[in-house]
Parts: sequence; C-alpha cells; structure tokens
Amino acid sequence: MIAGLKILRSNRAMRRSLITGIRLRDFTQPWIGPIISLALLLLLGAFGYRLTEGWDWGDSLWMVVITISTIGFGEVEPLSSAGRVVTVLIIFGGLVVVQLTLQRLLRLFESGYFRRMSELRFRRLLRSMRDHVILCGFGRIGKEIAEQLHSEGVEVLIVEADPVRKKTAEEKGLNVLLADATLDETLLLAGINQCRSLVVTLPNDAANLYVVLSARGLSRECRLIARAESEEAASKLKLAGATVVVSPYVAAGRTMAATALRPIAVDFLDLLAGSQCEIEEFLLTSDLNKFKDFDNRSLSGLELGRQSGAMVLAIRDGKNLIANPGRDVEIAPGQLLIALGSKKELMTLRTLLGETIINVERIN
Repeated sequence: MIAGLKILRSNRAMRRSLITGIRLRDFTQPWIGPIISLALLLLLGAFGYRLTEGWDWGDSLWMVVITISTIGFGEVEPLSSAGRVVTVLIIFGGLVVVQLTLQRLLRLFESGYFRRMSELRFRRLLRSMRDHVILCGFGRIGKEIAEQLHSEGVEVLIVEADPVRKKTAEEKGLNVLLADATLDETLLLAGINQCRSLVVTLPNDAANLYVVLSARGLSRECRLIARAESEEAASKLKLAGATVVVSPYVAAGRTMAATALRPIAVDFLDLLAGSQCEIEEFLLTSDLNKFKDFDNRSLSGLELGRQSGAMVLAIRDGKNLIANPGRDVEIAPGQLLIALGSKKELMTLRTLLGETIINVERIN
C-alpha cells in the first residue's frame, strides 16, 4: 500500500514537472523592457506637465496618453511654450518605445515565443483535464472513435506522433498531444491517472503492446482498450494488462454475421447508439460493510427501476451472467450491474447504489 502511494506521488510529481518544465520567467521577461519604458514615459511626461503647466496628475496623465497614442483629442488647456516642448519630447519618446516594442515582437515571432506560449497553455489544459478518454493513434479507427466520443460530449485527448494527423484532428476541434504514446512521460502528461479510460489504436501490435505495458505500470486502475490485428496479439495484450482487446476484423465479421442472422437486433443497437439512451456498467465493491444500509438487497426491495427509471439488463457474478434478472435476484459484493437508461436516469441509479459502486463505465 505504502509502495503504491509512493509510486502515485512520484507519477504526479513527474507530471507536474513535465507540465511546468517551461518556466514562466521565460515568457514574462521579454515584456519587462517595453512595460518599464512605457511606464517611465507616462510618469516623466505627466511630471513634465505638472512642472510646466501646474495640472493635477489626472489631467497630466490623460494628456500624455492621448499624445503618445496619437488620438489627439485636443489640449486639456492651452499649452505654454515649455508645455509644447514637453509634448514634442513625449511624441519622440513614444515613437522610440513603439519602435522598440515592434522590434521585440518581430524577434519573438522569429524565436518561436508565441508557439511556446500556445504550448504552455495547452499543457495547463492537460493538467486540468479529468475523467477524459486518452486515444493513442488517429488513424482510420482512431478517427471513428474520436468522432463518436466527441459527438457524445466526452472529452477526448488524442496522442499522435504524426504532425499531419495532428493537424487533421485539431481541425475537427479535438485536443491533440504531439508525442510518442509509448513513452511513460507522454502518458503521464496526458493524465493516465486522471482519465476514465485509455484507447490504443496504433498501426501495429508491437506498439499497442508497448503502450499497454507502460500504461498498466503507471496506473493499476485505468481501463485499457487495445486494438489487435491477430489472436496471438490479443492474448499478449490481455496478459500485458489490457482490460478489453478488440480485433477490427473479428468485430466486423461478427457484426456482419449478426446482421445476416439477427438484423432487427443489430438495427436496435444502431438506434440505441443514436438515441439519448446509454448502457453502463456499475461495478460493485467487494466490501460487504458497504451494503449494510440495504435492508433488502433484492431488485424488488431496492426498487431501482421505479426510483431511477433505468432498467437493469443483466448482472454478472463472476463468470455467470444473469440476463434480464427477476425481481427476486439480489445484488451482492463484486457483481457487475449492466443498466439501460438516459444519462439522468443512470446518474440517479448511481446515487441510489451509493458507496457500493467503485467504478462506472459506459459501454454504449
């Protein structure tokens, strides 16, 4: 337990160092010179007007501002000869400050300053992300996954090493981290310990296996979904710690076979995917003490359906699956409840189950 906490703290510290690796001083320092120059010009000009014209600080500063900005609303009061000299000096000083500022801006553009500023803002965004989905790879399958998740309102972070694909994803309004997904520091920066799941769809099985190994080493709780091209790769990915392994060819074959045999069922799933209804998994804790508040643990006693509006489709108890459970079926520690309903109904169901839930995952 202590060792696990140390690893978690180490991971968090590493992520903070990756995000704050660009020092704020590097971004503020280029603006110190122009800001100080402008402030001195304002103060010295205002002091000059007070000295020559006897105006208060408000009128003096206002005169300096409209002079150096070339707005020229007009003099606060008619100027004396000494006041006009001050005005000429302010104009020349303003030209010098503006010229120096423009030169500084050009140098900043050439040095990539604004690109680094954008990178810093993006890294701060990464630090604030919670309960998001990390998608490694933006190929053909990755695009479909990202579009589906984005349409569902789920926050997605793409990890992609190809700049062309990165640009394509950003044009679709997606957050993209240009990095190698097989590196531990990339996964930490992406928020492996704060995400709801990680989906790996890289082009080859070796890269997918490497990402799963790294992700499982960094987070024992993260839900890992990996793509596999072959049965051998699928078994290795499961051994490496993948929660779910999907083969696109096997999945496509099963869908086509199901369409041929049970077209109505497949159409129902398609309709469900485009509706307001969702299917979610509710994993119950193995701690029996968490169930002590339930006097009657049967579905009829808990009245989950009546109170929430959601429907319990099935209960998995170990390797046994109870489909369409009856009213007398009781919930027990370690079970997995599969329920159908709207987001509001499923959230109500989660509230009713309370502390007995240790994980909730949407599966459709």
